[in-house]
Amino acid sequence: MTYTQTKAALQRLVAEKVVPGVSFALIDGDRVETGQYGQAALIPQPEPLRPGMLYDVASLTKVVATLSVVLQLLAEGRLRLDDPLSDYLPEWSDTRVTVQHLLTHTSGITGYIPNRNQLAASELTVALSHLHVGPTFNRQMVYADVNYIFLGWIVEKVLGEPIQVVAQRRVLTPLGMVHSTFTPTNPLNCVPTAQTTERGLIRGEVHDPKGYVLQRRCGSAGLFSTVDDLARFCQAYCQPEKVPAVLPPVLIEQLATDLTPTGTAGRSLGWALTTTQWPTPHRVIWHSGFTGTYLVIDQQAHQSMVFLTNRVHPVAPNEPYLDQRNAVIGTYLAEKSRYNQADFSK
Repeated sequence: MTYTQTKAALQRLVAEKVVPGVSFALIDGDRVETGQYGQAALIPQPEPLRPGMLYDVASLTKVVATLSVVLQLLAEGRLRLDDPLSDYLPEWSDTRVTVQHLLTHTSGITGYIPNRNQLAASELTVALSHLHVGPTFNRQMVYADVNYIFLGWIVEKVLGEPIQVVAQRRVLTPLGMVHSTFTPTNPLNCVPTAQTTERGLIRGEVHDPKGYVLQRRCGSAGLFSTVDDLARFCQAYCQPEKVPAVLPPVLIEQLATDLTPTGTAGRSLGWALTTTQWPTPHRVIWHSGFTGTYLVIDQQAHQSMVFLTNRVHPVAPNEPYLDQRNAVIGTYLAEKSRYNQADFSK
């Protein structure tokens, strides 16, 4: 396992100062190569990345934590894709929105919340519950955190505990993701995110404003994890039959298909879809996080990439990163296809 072009692309991100540093895992079945380049922090002073540092993985929380629990409840028959949101949140008045709409970001939920980041948790909860459904409902995929915040609240209604507490017990601990947590105890082992006027340098606390307000009740952000733990998660995704109680195989194996209500919006449950070419063209699943994190999983080939940066450090949002990130993922998908073809021809 070499991936020389992919690793060179990662090194360029750091050399060209697109990101302060990058930690990665390249996974082929049981083989895992990990590494890191560059800095964990630039301010208040430069600090090199160390193996095992925790990243605020932002929206990877949606697929690692919240989606995993929801899939468990679907497999257990305690939740159904066509269940209306209003069955679990009576304060939500539009009965058209279902669990499937939330999972696939086709709910169309939209609306503006004034002074959102300054609200208390109770006030933000009420405000989110009074958003409305717009014209994209059931037709377009419009990515929105509120979908997974609501899913977290549905889980809480079913199981009686906040989503982050449930995810720790039902997902992280049984998968052996021993370093992953929603409540880091040592900020200095966490890669910092942005320097902000309101909060100063954010380190060891969730960067996402809604996650910061909602804390344990947020299903869209809040997870801190390491390269090694996320590599373990990716491996489990490729062989869910080894952990059926955590990742229901029948559902996990369907995730490389379009599972939007119309079947045409290009999204699975939780995951986005892209394609790779080996051994024949097929879909792979991926997800990103605002802080600069990314997972891509090829379940058919048992191959994955974990890609962690703190692109929002010291200042968000660092828009140039997005094109560069996509180029790295393209390099990886192309290189792994060539690698497989060469290996297969031996």
